Amino acid sequence: MAQTQQHFLVLGFPVQSHLNPTLQFSKRLIGMGARVTLLITVSMYRRIIQKPIIDGLTIASYSDGYDDGFTDSTSNAKVDLYLSEFKRLGKQALTNLVASKSNEGHPFAAVIYSLYLSWAAEVARSLHVPSAFLWVQPATVLDIYYYYLRGYTDYIDGESKDPEGEIKLPGLPLMKTKDLPSFLLPSNIYSFAIPLMDEHFRELDLEVKPRVLVNSFEALESEAIRAVSKMNMIPVGPLIPSAFLGGKDPSDTSFGLDIFSRSSGYAEWLDSQPERSVVYVSFGSLSSLPERQMREIACALLDSGRPFLWVIRDFEKQKTSEEEEEEEEEWGWRKGLEEKGRIVKWCNQVEVLSHRAVGCFVTHCGWNSSIESLVSGVPMVAFPLWTDQMTNAKLIEDVWKTGTRVKVNEEGVAESDEIRRCLDVVLGEGAKAVEMRNEAEKWKDLAKEAVKEGGSSHQNLRAFLNEFAGC
Repeated sequence: MAQTQQHFLVLGFPVQSHLNPTLQFSKRLIGMGARVTLLITVSMYRRIIQKPIIDGLTIASYSDGYDDGFTDSTSNAKVDLYLSEFKRLGKQALTNLVASKSNEGHPFAAVIYSLYLSWAAEVARSLHVPSAFLWVQPATVLDIYYYYLRGYTDYIDGESKDPEGEIKLPGLPLMKTKDLPSFLLPSNIYSFAIPLMDEHFRELDLEVKPRVLVNSFEALESEAIRAVSKMNMIPVGPLIPSAFLGGKDPSDTSFGLDIFSRSSGYAEWLDSQPERSVVYVSFGSLSSLPERQMREIACALLDSGRPFLWVIRDFEKQKTSEEEEEEEEEWGWRKGLEEKGRIVKWCNQVEVLSHRAVGCFVTHCGWNSSIESLVSGVPMVAFPLWTDQMTNAKLIEDVWKTGTRVKVNEEGVAESDEIRRCLDVVLGEGAKAVEMRNEAEKWKDLAKEAVKEGGSSHQNLRAFLNEFAGC
């Protein structure tokens, strides 16, 4: 009698930076013979302009009460209201789907949920279905949150009042205040983050053997993966399209959302540039920089004289005539950029980073961007803005040694001279630049080694699937 094909239910938080690794994880499961139903919100489903067509993958959607998308995060009260509705309606949709499949005689082997969806574990447990937590940031960041919420709160809070305060946590590198996730700093204005993380740990505490699947790999974070034994971290990354890891990936490489205009011509432009000459600049799908910071970056790029490709989502932002008159001087730098470099509203980032012409990535250090750069062997200028990006920048500069971090002034702005200095360090021919390039190549090779058949991440995922054999 043939064994029933395992069927997993995977949930991701409705932002692109969470859904892309969730999709890649789903594709890895499918590649090992499982089936996956990916449950996402209606708003996200509507925004996917290129629906992935993959044998074994079903995308199901549900309403979170904001079918046109939640965009008003101007106050904690509004965010809390959204998260409350998201949780209520999400639990209902998850319960209905799990019960429906069970009644049909095709139960899910497990529910796999990502960041800010701890309620999915609660639903799964009530329906007697196993669950696993898919952590889409580095293991080091999860360790920091765990220590903060499980015994080190006063210690971290005390040190964080000193900008240069050093913080040593078991199994992690020595850090300073600036290296902590921004949600732990006195300057944090978002009240939702830490309570939601605490909910995750409370759910994991209820499990005899909690499963935490991490978008990282053994060689990259070996100590951090084992720092908190109670969490049972299982590295299964890097969760990027296998086509960029030495494998074959004929399906869509990622979710394409309608908030981006597909820009034409940048690939041909890259083809025309010398090897390792281009500065690629992107700050992700969520972050927006203040106008002054944009000007400082522009000046640094123009002064450097190097070719650059910069992703600016609102580059062609429309203004009223009055606004144009008031801001003519402030927006004047944009014309100069178009003359000297390439400006796009969107690009396929992994494709760009893998191009021979790209020599440096000026990045906000979101985890997807960071690990894509590592996999591509591209050194970075670390430009962290918030959340886990501060810790990622620390790891990039001091642990993995594949980049340098910009220093900001008292107003929190990185000035053009500082940005130019960092570009010269990374793209120069000095000992530091050579070390970064060598380290970047090393991590590129180790990442590919981890996901190939027999590699550490491949074996970990296979062992995870074997736990549900017969389900």
